Amino acid sequence: MRANRKKRWMAAGLCITLLFLAAGCGNQKETSEHQEVLDGTSMDQNQVEPETVNLMEGIESLGIDMTDELPDVPIMKFGLPLFQNVLKEAGEGENVLVSPLSAITALYMTYFGAEGDTGKQMGNVLGKGMESYLNDYATNLPQGEAYKVNLANGIWFKQVPQLHVKEKFLQYNKNFFQASAYQAPFNEDTLKEINAWVAEQTDGMIPQILDEITERDVIFLINALSFDAEWQNIYQQHEVWNDIFTTESGEEQLVSMLHSNEQLYLEDELATGFVKYYKDQKYAFVALLPKDGVRVAEYVEGLTAEHLKELLGSPEHTTVEVTLPKFTTEYSITLNEILARMGMPDAFSETDADFSRMATYDNANIYISKVLQKTFISVDERGTRAGAATAVAMANKMMALETKVVNLNRPFVYLLVECEHNEPLFMGTLMDAEQ
Repeated sequence: MRANRKKRWMAAGLCITLLFLAAGCGNQKETSEHQEVLDGTSMDQNQVEPETVNLMEGIESLGIDMTDELPDVPIMKFGLPLFQNVLKEAGEGENVLVSPLSAITALYMTYFGAEGDTGKQMGNVLGKGMESYLNDYATNLPQGEAYKVNLANGIWFKQVPQLHVKEKFLQYNKNFFQASAYQAPFNEDTLKEINAWVAEQTDGMIPQILDEITERDVIFLINALSFDAEWQNIYQQHEVWNDIFTTESGEEQLVSMLHSNEQLYLEDELATGFVKYYKDQKYAFVALLPKDGVRVAEYVEGLTAEHLKELLGSPEHTTVEVTLPKFTTEYSITLNEILARMGMPDAFSETDADFSRMATYDNANIYISKVLQKTFISVDERGTRAGAATAVAMANKMMALETKVVNLNRPFVYLLVECEHNEPLFMGTLMDAEQ
């Protein structure tokens, strides 16, 4: 079945987010046995069920504030600043792709274990009271024959007597994020098992996420996200031909272009764009092309979540002549410095981090040593795998509509959004069509 699905959906996109938590000091003694602590199926291990806890009481005991009113687009509220900061770090002309959904899920799993100033900082960056929203959002993502989203979460912790993982922390992550938890020796077998889990959850698109497990690694929190979708209208052979894509530096590239007429047109003061649906209009590809003289980085820097929500929620219903390059992008970034700048520096401090609600380690402190995100997307005649969302609107056939033109023959911004909430699963830039 997996092989057939790969043939049907030629394009692919996925995201993996890892948080590596390490002990600041102290000796670690490895053992040869490992066991699954909560439900999971990817490893042959003995299952141990933790004590059942009341979720609301548990959240209050973690000190997580659930009284704050969530913004209309809470994932975008976190994801847009993340995207903006990543773009600032990128090299000139570099294609960028991040997944706000994957990042906030993995970080919120970690937030359950944060205490004191570490917890306050993470709550301010991620948004307080998000656990129920994220749980409901992930649980109700639309699924169909031609579009599928897979979200999976896992927690691995080292089996050593010095490490004491809190049972309630694992239970909250199981109940809110369906996270399986595993105790393992953190040796070569563990490395293979984690990579095998990631490969399975991403349908083999990322066969290896970890190169090694170091002596100081004690906990891994992993989110895997994959999305497969066919276009509402698959491109025919006569709608695909070569044309020129011009980078911001003026380099001309001969690339394969997809040509179609769409019905939803977007425009603000600095960009024009369109919404292109996948099957059943549950997800969509959104492109925003900065106007002449406006650089991509300049446009992205000026965006706000409120503006994007308004732009996506009020498209103009008209005929849009669209030219879209076929492209494939892979991207990898370590987010430590970016997240610290966004307001959560203590989480990465060997001395100041406080994850005592997650676990304690004898004679050592636990902190986040690395947050890594890897992404991949490919867009072609048949569709995309990567995540999507958009508002559904049909043109009034009685109206005389002006034809708009959006020719993505130079660098642009794109989003894959889920349509009911207009939340971004992925946000990216195409600066180089040959990269």
